[in-house]
Amino acid sequence: MSLTDCQRRVDAWISQFEAGYFPPLTTLCRLSEEVGELAREVNHRFGQKTKKAEEPEGDLAMEMADILFVLICMANREGIDLTAAFDRMMAKVEHRDTARWARKADAPDRPRSPEE
Repeated sequence: MSLTDCQRRVDAWISQFEAGYFPPLTTLCRLSEEVGELAREVNHRFGQKTKKAEEPEGDLAMEMADILFVLICMANREGIDLTAAFDRMMAKVEHRDTARWARKADAPDRPRSPEE
């Protein structure tokens, strides 16, 4: 599913409710909460803060998906095309950071965009 498809799917779901999208500051607080939940799970798995024996195993994928959902809500509310924004961001990174790190021996000179 493309980012555009994800944005449409979220919008279809949100649009069925009177409340609609939350205001920007509320959504930002939700995003912070979701990032905190991901951080907690990462810390449990890879950090020094182990889970208690009775705590269930977390789901990294779901924590990341929760973050993506909230980001899509923010983008939809503000009329942002995430595909276009992501393409602009990747162009920036590919230009700015092209010589920043040592390349793998079998890596191409530069990444290819999906259009190439």
